[in-house]
This record gives sequence, C-alpha cells and structure tokens, in this order.
Amino acid sequence: MFHKIKTVSALPEYKLSVQFAEGITKIYDVKPLMERIPIFAEINDAEFACVAVDVGGYGIVWNDDLDLSCDELWENGVQVDTPFDGLMAFSDATELWGLNESTLRKAISYGKLVNGVDVCKFGKQWVVSVDAMKREYGNGRDRGSL
Repeated sequence: MFHKIKTVSALPEYKLSVQFAEGITKIYDVKPLMERIPIFAEINDAEFACVAVDVGGYGIVWNDDLDLSCDELWENGVQVDTPFDGLMAFSDATELWGLNESTLRKAISYGKLVNGVDVCKFGKQWVVSVDAMKREYGNGRDRGSL
C-alpha cells in the first residue's frame, strides 16, 4: 500500500519531517542508513537539505541515485503530533476515496459535512478532516488502515 507524500523537510541531525496525504506527519531518521549504505554516507549537509518529494508523491529524492520510498518513510518513521493532524485537502481526499470534489461540495451544502467542524476553507483551498471522511465515506479506496 502506498502512502502519498505531500511535503518533506530536512531537519537537523539528518532527520526528515514527512507529511502524508492522510493527514499524518512522521519524523524519519536517515542516520542509520548512513551507517549501513555507502551512498547515504556520502551525502553532506547542503545536499541533505535539498530533499524533495518525487513526482507523484510516492517517494523522496535528493538526486538520480539517492531516494527513499513512501513505504519506507511510513513504516520506519515515527509519528508526531502537529496542529494539522487529521486534515487533508479536498484533492487528496477525493483521490483517496475515489470521489469527485463536487461530491464533497454537495455534502457541505446538504449538511453531511459541516463547515467549521468537518471542513474549512483557507483562501481557495478546502480541507476536510479524515474522521469526517471516514464517517461519511468509509475507510477509502484501498486504504483499510487509513
């Protein structure tokens, strides 16, 4: 199962903050890889800071030779609490649940998703809580552990 990555940030001491589309943030320590895998040992501070999300969000990359999969980051990262836990963009929710954004907008107008409780709009971007999505639409497409 893939856990799509939204953002990644380099932290001190060769750690990464990884935010997943599911609304979960994990801290991943790269130091153990640096001790076991020669190519990771070669990365310096400046290169480490240039980490980016791979196209599609299914991994992270530093260069053509150095990357990590979303599954590795998910399985071996340590979940941390943030003020944004459990929130996701409509676009991510519709992809994970196999819905159309208009379905979520209609759910708001019909009162199934309550503005200010289940959903909120920031500028032009709507966000929805994972709990509200599970309540209204189940666990999501191929996301039994979501």
